Order: sequence, then structure tokens, then C-alpha cells
Amino acid sequence: MHALDPRLLATLEAVVRHGSFSAAARELGYSPPAVSQQIAELERRAGLRVLERRPVRATPAGEVLLGAEQGVRSALVAASAELGAMRAGTAGRIRLGAFASAATGIVPQALARLHAAYPHVQVSLSQLEPEAGYNRLKRGDMDLALSYDYDFIPVPPPRMLRRTLVARDPVVAVVPAHHHLAAREVIDLASLASETWIAAPEAALRLELLSQMANTPGFQARLQYEGDDFNTVLGFVAAGLCVAVMPRLALPRTHAQVVARPLAEPRLTRFIYAVRIDTRHTPRAVLDLEEMLAAQALAALSQGGTASPDRAGERIAEAT
Repeated sequence: MHALDPRLLATLEAVVRHGSFSAAARELGYSPPAVSQQIAELERRAGLRVLERRPVRATPAGEVLLGAEQGVRSALVAASAELGAMRAGTAGRIRLGAFASAATGIVPQALARLHAAYPHVQVSLSQLEPEAGYNRLKRGDMDLALSYDYDFIPVPPPRMLRRTLVARDPVVAVVPAHHHLAAREVIDLASLASETWIAAPEAALRLELLSQMANTPGFQARLQYEGDDFNTVLGFVAAGLCVAVMPRLALPRTHAQVVARPLAEPRLTRFIYAVRIDTRHTPRAVLDLEEMLAAQALAALSQGGTASPDRAGERIAEAT
């Protein structure tokens, strides 16, 4: 097999990601025939078909080459990050990704502190869920991302990424203010099993998991919402249509129409992480932004009154 050209692998990755030769050509600055010629050359060198054309998707051989392309890209991203850190510049750009509740509850004040410390550093923010953030980091399209998982459904990060725990975000029960359980200081998850729930798999914990955690059947949804916005779920609860559970950080500080209460056993926790490419050298501004995000997460959760200050800000590095 002839030596593979990283440029041909990059073309393959763009075609598969877009599902289109023409869209890949626009991104790469080539003509569609040039992209077709590069894929043909890659297949000639591999001795195998790497793409199915209709619909456009990778063959098993193509998947092998996509894995190689990701490895090459990750290595170049890591080398670039280390060279940038060695130059120790205090100017430049940080590309930050954050999921929705972190983008509103943690990021703004942390970026205000960063701007005061590094006035010449520009920051761009993308609202992304964890998997998309991981992919952007691996591709070199992002420098730092906030991600999360839950204690009962841990999701390890991909290889080449370094993940640091910045906060423990307790999951709380949210009920309408006039609900018969609103007067309780703590709400048992099983006591909510027969309530009306909203099915919002992208913005709330899945009901089948809650049923397992409470060891209680029930948790039937009578409302359906397809989206990733906790505020929409909160609006349904405020209208008296349903109950929900959600991470404390996703709640506004005050909301007269809903009541949030800690869960009795089993208590559920969302873990919030800062994630970046795992390199020996990282720009000082990125490291400082990690610290500022952790401090702001501690402050936001402490103001909510449901997180213990000594645990919410505890940071545990995981080199993976």
C-alpha cells in the first residue's frame, strides 16, 4: 500500500462529515471534481473502496482511514498547542465550548475575570453538548470545553483529552409552587412516580433511569418536548402541567411559580468538567480560564443553597 497522504485523509473526513462531495469542496476550497479525484486517488492507494456514494458514507476501509485521520489531526493539534504555550503569548484567541446551563450560569462572570487579567485575549463561545464538544476538541476546532455526566451514568472522555472536575451539581426535584409536595424540605424520588412528567430526553434525565434509581415503577410522561432547553421544561412545570428533576445550575435563582427541593436517597449528581487536549504545555490563559470557570461554578452553586461549598468546587484531574 502506497504511503497515505494526510491531505487525502482530510478530504475523506470532510466528505463523510458533510455527507456530500460538493459541501466538502466548499469547506476545503476545492472544486467538486477535485474532491472526487482525491477520493479516487485514496481508493487507488488503499486498494479498497473507502466510500459508498449513495448515500455518502464510509465503508469499513473508510472507517479505518477516518481513525487514522483523527490520530494525525489530534497529534498536530497537540503539537500546535505545545508550541503556542512555549511561546507563552498573553494575546491570541481561546475557543470555548459550553453546554446551555453552563453557558448562562458559569461562563459570563468567568470571562469577565479573564478579560481583566488578559485584555488582549479574544474568546469565542459555542453552545455545545458534551459529545459535540469532545469532537470539536479532537478536531482542533476548540481549545477548552465544559462537559458533564451523571454519577449513575458516567461517560469517560475520549483518548487524547484531559478532563478536570470543576463542580458537583446536585439534581433537584422541581414542582409547581402549589403542589402538595412543595412544602417538604426534601422530596423522595419515589413519591413523584405517579405524577405527570414531561418527556424531554435532551433536556432532562430519562424517565426509565429515574424509575430504576427509585426502584419504583411509574414515571410515565404525558407531555412530549424535543429539545435541549431546561427553561422550556421549567415553563411547563411553572404552568402546573408536570413535575421534573434537573441539575441545580439549570434553575434560575428565583422563580415564584416553582419550588426546587433536594432529593432524598438516592441523591443524584451531575459532574461538570473542563476538558482540553492532553499536552505537556498549555497556554497560561487557558489554564487560568479553567480556574476561573471552577470558581464561578462554586459561586453559582453556593448561591443556590443546594451545594456544599467544600465539595462543589473540588477539582480532580483525570489524565486519560
